This record gives sequence, C-alpha cells and structure tokens, in this order.
Amino acid sequence: MKAIEKSYTEIGRYLVVDPEVCHGKLTFKGTRIPVATVLTYLAMGDSIADVLQNWPRLQRPAIEEAIRFAARLVQKSYPIRKKAA
Repeated sequence: MKAIEKSYTEIGRYLVVDPEVCHGKLTFKGTRIPVATVLTYLAMGDSIADVLQNWPRLQRPAIEEAIRFAARLVQKSYPIRKKAA
C-alpha cells in the first residue's frame, strides 16, 4: 500500500490548511475554527469584538488577516475592469 503524503499549508501568519483538521478547510492556526465560519459571522453583522468573545482562542490580528485574505480573493476573482473609451 502506498503512503499518502499529507500537506500542511500555511496561508499567512495565522491561517492554515491541514488535511487532518476540519477536513482540510482553511482554519485559524492552532484551532479547529474554520475561517469561513468567522467571516460569515462578520458578514451577518457581528463585530470583531463579538467574534473574540465567542472564540477567545482567536486573536484580533488573526481575524484581520482572514478579512484581508478574503478581500484579496474577491479582488482576484472579480478584478476591476476599465470601461472602454
């Protein structure tokens, strides 16, 4: 039987993808908290302070990094297009 190589990928300082954690979803390093879950709470109107109260293991810089990461993904997926003159 061939051994399957598992890859752990750091995305920035606080975000990781680990096949052994949350089925390989993007999580905050050292936790099992999916980044998508936190971003959803923020999108629904929770403040960063609310998120930190609900998940005390998180740090403000980690949440801010997740927001910046999400913004970059949107910018890549939907680049601003200049109108033709």
